[in-house]
Amino acid sequence: MGFADLDILIVEDEPFQREMLRDHLLREGHRVREAEDGDKALELLKGNAFDLLLLDYRMAGMNGIEVLKEARRLCPDVEAILITAYGAIETAVEAMKAGAADYLTKPIDLDELSLLIERIGKHRTLVRENDLLRQELGARGVSTDSIRFKSQKMAELVHLAGRIASSQATVLIQGETGTGKELMARLVHQLSPRANRPLVVVNCAAIPETLLESELFGHEKGAFTGAVQRRIGRFEQADGGTLFLDEIGELTLPVQVKLLRFLQEREFQRVGGERTLKADVRIISATHQDLESGVKQGLFREDLFYRIHVVTLKIPPLRERREDIPALLELFIEKYSRENQKTIEGVSREARDQLMRYDYPGNVRELENIIERAVVISQDPLISTRDLPFQDCLGMENSGEADRSGSLQEAMEDLERRMIREALEQAESNQSQAARLLGLSERMLRYKLKKYGFK
Repeated sequence: MGFADLDILIVEDEPFQREMLRDHLLREGHRVREAEDGDKALELLKGNAFDLLLLDYRMAGMNGIEVLKEARRLCPDVEAILITAYGAIETAVEAMKAGAADYLTKPIDLDELSLLIERIGKHRTLVRENDLLRQELGARGVSTDSIRFKSQKMAELVHLAGRIASSQATVLIQGETGTGKELMARLVHQLSPRANRPLVVVNCAAIPETLLESELFGHEKGAFTGAVQRRIGRFEQADGGTLFLDEIGELTLPVQVKLLRFLQEREFQRVGGERTLKADVRIISATHQDLESGVKQGLFREDLFYRIHVVTLKIPPLRERREDIPALLELFIEKYSRENQKTIEGVSREARDQLMRYDYPGNVRELENIIERAVVISQDPLISTRDLPFQDCLGMENSGEADRSGSLQEAMEDLERRMIREALEQAESNQSQAARLLGLSERMLRYKLKKYGFK
């Protein structure tokens, strides 16, 4: 089904308006049915599948929003555009809360209507394509449970990952800390012809600079003090499969030279060795840094930069795709309820409001940590605001005694300081584990420990 090929139900009690919309939509190539009131519309919905409802707000009997609420109960996936009187902002807001994709005011601009329908059609096509991708993954034994989304941005990204997986191109995954770069790398690998071969993960930021070259390429016995035997590096371990270089921006310039040579010649040498080795390895790399800025500063080789980002997957931060939060909440509540042998059914409305409004500097990993903590400490079937770590600094209804005189920056720093303290307590002062709980690199955690005066 293309973008201009939707099943549309017009719900409008004015015959002239209904006919005008019908004729326009038929010219655009859509399949159209009509209903003069809400009751007739709901009858049609019971026996037919529609992609989109065009709903007039003011009708005899049920109004458009009442029809929309009942229609979403019958057909949860159906989209809707509400048609309302000029300037009726309150009605438009109510419609969006009820689940309308958008709204139009009378007199209707038909060009604007066509653009709205094209956008909705594009989104539905992406959703269908991703459903097919999930089915394909399931048939191949690959689960996407860990990558749950509702946003169009993530739908486009997962679809692109599916398209590039079968190629041999190097892939660069960009995104802030905690956005799920390793999950995306695993998805690309699992969809590729190399899926039955190893995926070897290297966190370049977690390995000391002096050991990084040996870790990647291996070393010969006696290559340096402590090299008591030959060591096979990650490139050899990944032969036939995929090597995922997380935080590639942390590579030193000498290691960058060796990586560039491998990408050009598919050859490398172990540290202290003279024999040239080959490995059939696909490189997927990831970074939260601005590598182009690193190139300008002389910290990252320009020729290597162009080699590693033949294809780029940019994962948006969670604050730019809040539609994904409910699906992720469901995933993490299921996961940690099972792990902790608890029955948590969901979150309260107030808690959900807080979770939807928070900006998540640590992204999905931070959300996961918040929900794990909430599941552990919650005493009720629903997670409430008292189970969340940030209600005071968000200035919610139940935090009336909180000091609201400070700046937002001060409030966020206070929240960050408390979350770091809790993570360190949970990790028993193990900084590596605390960094993982917070969705930070160890280097960033050390910076924040110093910034906030932790001992």
